[in-house]
Amino acid sequence: MNRPAHGGQGGVALILVLWTVALLTVIAGSFAYAMHIHVQVLQNSVAIARAQAAADAGVQRALYEFFKPPNDLDRWRADGQMHETTLNGVRLRVSAIDESGKIDINTAANELLKGLFMSAGVKDEDADAVVDAVQDWRDNDSLKRLKGAEEDDYRAAGLKYVPANAPFQTIEELQLVLGMTPDVYRRIADIITVYGRQPGLNVSIASRLALLAIPGVTGQQADEYIAQRDAARAADQPIPFFQPAARFATAAYNLAFSIRAEARLDDDTVFVREAVAQILPDPKRPYAFFAWKEGTPDIKQTEPTTHAEP
Repeated sequence: MNRPAHGGQGGVALILVLWTVALLTVIAGSFAYAMHIHVQVLQNSVAIARAQAAADAGVQRALYEFFKPPNDLDRWRADGQMHETTLNGVRLRVSAIDESGKIDINTAANELLKGLFMSAGVKDEDADAVVDAVQDWRDNDSLKRLKGAEEDDYRAAGLKYVPANAPFQTIEELQLVLGMTPDVYRRIADIITVYGRQPGLNVSIASRLALLAIPGVTGQQADEYIAQRDAARAADQPIPFFQPAARFATAAYNLAFSIRAEARLDDDTVFVREAVAQILPDPKRPYAFFAWKEGTPDIKQTEPTTHAEP
């Protein structure tokens, strides 16, 4: 007489239960992990949004400062100095510099342009070629300068574009000029502009790199002048004249300025806003933005002097 195989069926059932429990455990674990990742992504998104909002507010703060009366001693100035403050617990570092303190690639004198490229490591003869190529790009004709480049040269180089034969619209456009390398552009990007509209630069606010682009100016001269300039500014005295830069110096401000606002949260989330704005005489539209982009965090703090606020 055969006995019922209850033991075998029970073993199979136990195995099925164990597999079901294991499967549910894996599913639950995967769900928990997915939710954890989702929460992290959400938290990161919130942190980035918070930092971005603070950086944008930093730009607006700078604009607010510029509309204060000129005799207000606490008024920020577009001279490149760094200002540190906090906004709703977010640390802000904001600086602004008038575009007159940079070299305008549309209007700068040829010698100043050459000095600019040589300060970035371009050799003398190669710098002449880049200057001519820059002028061929921004003039309104197709006549090639001695060492310049026009349409045929760009075609021969295998490029799919030709000179604009018009002024540069942005500094980034300079990267398209034949002979301009990424390394040279990277070195000069912070000291060039298309909003200066003058053949020289305002040495009273120009950075050290911009001063070194002036033909004949040495590093020692630039450092000594910056020290004198900072001392005069701290004592609320007139900025001294920089004689070695006399041929290219100007004290004119054009009310167009670059603003850089870096916001940093306690968890080290960072967002940088870079903008170019201009003050307008219209009370209904007191300013306009020419550029508005996300910048790159600055891992080292160099010049200019930092001013902290409570």
